[in-house]
Amino acid sequence: MSEKKILGLDLGTNSIGWALVTSNFEKKEGDINAIGSRIIPMDQKQLSEFDSGNTISQTAQRTEHRGVRRLYQRDNLRRERLHRVLNILNFLPEHYKNEIDFENKLGQFKKEVKLNYRKEEGANYKFLFMDSYNEMLKDFRLKQPNLFFKKENEEDSKISYDWTLYYLRKKALTQKITKEELSWVLLNFNQKRGYYQLRGEEEEKKEGESKTFEVLKVKELVLSEQTIKGKDIKLYDVIFENGWKYSKPIAKTEDWIGKIREFIVTTKTLKSGEEKRTYKAVDSTKDWLAIKSKTEKDLKNYVADDKKNKTVGTYIYDKLLQNPNQKVRGGLIKTIEREYYRDELSAILKAQLNFHTELENTELYTECIDELYKRNETHKSNIKSKGFYYLFLEDIIFYQRPLKSKKSLISGCQFEKHPLKNKEGNYLKNDDGDLIFKPLKAIPKSHPLFQEFRLWQFIKNLKFFKKENNKGELIDENITDKWLTSENDWTDLFDFLNVKKDVTQDQIINFFVVNKTISKAEKSNYRWNYVEDKKYPCNEVKSQFLTRLKKVIGLNVEAFFTSEIELKLWHIIYSVTDKKEFEKALKNFALRNNLDNESFESSFSNYPPFKSDYGAFSEKVIKKMLPLMRRGKYFVESAILPSAKTRIEQIMARVNDVNLSLEKDKLKEELLRLADDDIPVRLIKSFIPFKDKNPFTGLNTYQVSYAIYNRHSEPGVVDKWRTPSDIDNFLTNTFKQHSLRNPIVEKIVTETLRTVRDIWRVYGKGEENFFDAIHVELGREMKNSADKRKKITSQNFENQNRNERLKSLLKELKEDNLVEGDIRPYSPSQQELLKIYEEGVSQNPEVSYARVNEDDITKIRKSNAPTKTEIVKYRLWLEQGYISPYTGKLISLSQLFTTKYEIEHVIPQSRYFDNSLSNKV
Repeated sequence: MSEKKILGLDLGTNSIGWALVTSNFEKKEGDINAIGSRIIPMDQKQLSEFDSGNTISQTAQRTEHRGVRRLYQRDNLRRERLHRVLNILNFLPEHYKNEIDFENKLGQFKKEVKLNYRKEEGANYKFLFMDSYNEMLKDFRLKQPNLFFKKENEEDSKISYDWTLYYLRKKALTQKITKEELSWVLLNFNQKRGYYQLRGEEEEKKEGESKTFEVLKVKELVLSEQTIKGKDIKLYDVIFENGWKYSKPIAKTEDWIGKIREFIVTTKTLKSGEEKRTYKAVDSTKDWLAIKSKTEKDLKNYVADDKKNKTVGTYIYDKLLQNPNQKVRGGLIKTIEREYYRDELSAILKAQLNFHTELENTELYTECIDELYKRNETHKSNIKSKGFYYLFLEDIIFYQRPLKSKKSLISGCQFEKHPLKNKEGNYLKNDDGDLIFKPLKAIPKSHPLFQEFRLWQFIKNLKFFKKENNKGELIDENITDKWLTSENDWTDLFDFLNVKKDVTQDQIINFFVVNKTISKAEKSNYRWNYVEDKKYPCNEVKSQFLTRLKKVIGLNVEAFFTSEIELKLWHIIYSVTDKKEFEKALKNFALRNNLDNESFESSFSNYPPFKSDYGAFSEKVIKKMLPLMRRGKYFVESAILPSAKTRIEQIMARVNDVNLSLEKDKLKEELLRLADDDIPVRLIKSFIPFKDKNPFTGLNTYQVSYAIYNRHSEPGVVDKWRTPSDIDNFLTNTFKQHSLRNPIVEKIVTETLRTVRDIWRVYGKGEENFFDAIHVELGREMKNSADKRKKITSQNFENQNRNERLKSLLKELKEDNLVEGDIRPYSPSQQELLKIYEEGVSQNPEVSYARVNEDDITKIRKSNAPTKTEIVKYRLWLEQGYISPYTGKLISLSQLFTTKYEIEHVIPQSRYFDNSLSNKV
């Protein structure tokens, strides 16, 4: 049929444009049957967030609140479990126990009350632990006698009853405390358990820069040399007790004299070796990692009175003895690692086990685990001999629920699948009796097999070109076959790249210079077929492993580092998320392989977790593909699948029938004659270079896919909707809401399907197989990933700032009589000149920044509206030295806008199609 019904769809973020056309390709005619657009109602804020790369769902706030509620729920659940155990032990005070339901709601409060206070007649409350409180007063009487005073002929004090808890936490390390006091301590630890940090959650550190939380006391204010122009206001430099100086002078002195101030201090080490500090007000939500680090450092530096028991409880109690006005929560102790609390409770429980016989009673312990695990016989059996120490510490208070697996979110492999089984191990079948299959999960990009696969793919696609001939004429000749003439050349290149994290054009051209393929003088005359100034990944994982293994004492890295060792090491780093478990796994690995434990652990303990990036294929597929991609010494013919080998032989049989001496049109006819649905023309053409070579080695992904699976990008199973009702059934019964995890994309997909359905019903009258083809065009925002959208938004913001800054600078230059030429602030060409000029200055290694501050210039370059003072400083920086790449002489800023200087493309735009700033000079 010559006429075809084609539906064209243009998908944007908030609309779908469509056109239904009838095309006659033989007559080269066509008609537009209908045209229109479907507007998708979308919140503008949500759209802008999507464009910026922030995938925020409409229910994100609800999810956040639900997470908070869940934390409270888990805290209450632990408390209820504690209540049930302490009740069996008879450790709870009577008034507290009476307000808990142990029959129906199992440990929940009927009415919440405090354990350490009992309500008396009227509105009075009595503190229960007066004996311990009076013991604590003796310590304060020695250290803080001013807190005691006479009241109605009796001694009273300003010391809070609640501080008794910290005294008990200290006392419990060495002496007996009562059962009720121990219950109070245990319930308090249930509330404050510390932060459980997983691997990779540490703050990223920049080289030569550190960020710390500092509590600084002002020592003095010194009159500053700086002044405010046009104002008679005195400015003062702030000097702290540790000798540091505040980054900028102040005018209001009353807020500083003798005060203690909290800052986040960023310390940068300059090229000169000097340290530069910037001070920022503390934001507890953003700077909590720095605050946590400072708190933990204080705890480590703390020395207890008895030089032994250094715990969080003793630290708080000793600090309160020194300074009773000290705020504890959020002041003295902020967020800290869970291990600090775990170690303290462990020490308390070990001590109290010696004083309370109930904690050694096996019958009571059995009764407690029977109460907690009435149906979970397996867990009960696992912990039946572990005792109360384990029950309180590991099973209740510091129990950490394992993270749920997110394996379901990893995409499925397009080639390999496996049949599903039920719990009994039987294969699942559909209504027709056929087995139900599920795709295998895609391989992580960090996996050693994927790293090798990607590198062979990169090398196969790599081409080299000679730019000019001996006469200086542009030829852009492909010389790849001249540089890589043998299998050894290919494997040498692979070995060179296989130990590198990434590679640039210069590095790979230098490789051929070192191998004496070309001379050093002519290397600038060659280029590769990728972007010239961009880095491309090689074997990132292997490179990092080798770098770290070289630091291990007494290790012969070449002999030790086999493929098997690489895989085992990768698996530890990939699969273990808990910091303690990771350290334990590294120790075991070092022990099994006879490595120096200390140097090995120090090399790998800070190894960051791999990113959650996955390839398009499963591990099983890559294992089948690699034998056909490898070459030279890495090629093993016996590893190739027999079916793949047979398939390639069938393809080569047709390739050998091709007469390459035929003219272009005749050759095309010959290829069409030899091809069919099983072996298409493109596949035959791709194997022609192997006519006189081994066709089982050095293949690309396309060829390997066809050899093994007889397809490449084509889908394995196509679900075809024959009527509009099929789309309705899919949306109602098959498609799961929120399955795409991106609400905007999900809305566009479902609206697109509804649009097709409605067009089909209105213009096709629901006729079966009405459309011959549907062409889809995606909007730019839809095509890009979240990271790319974020990068584009950031770049656009920077460009806007830069254009505004350049306009301000051009306006300033226009008023300067020393600058030649007709300056036009709104001229795009003049803005481009200034862009090139300032980029040259920033990249010129011969420029000296002696008279200006490099950090200040960076700040100005990010600003969209610099002040006149900043513009003067910026001009000074520009005048310090841009050198012409052609003459090697200084380009004067005053003459930049005359006819002396014009913009030129480094590589002619007609050949390279690159109009970016990096290709201009």
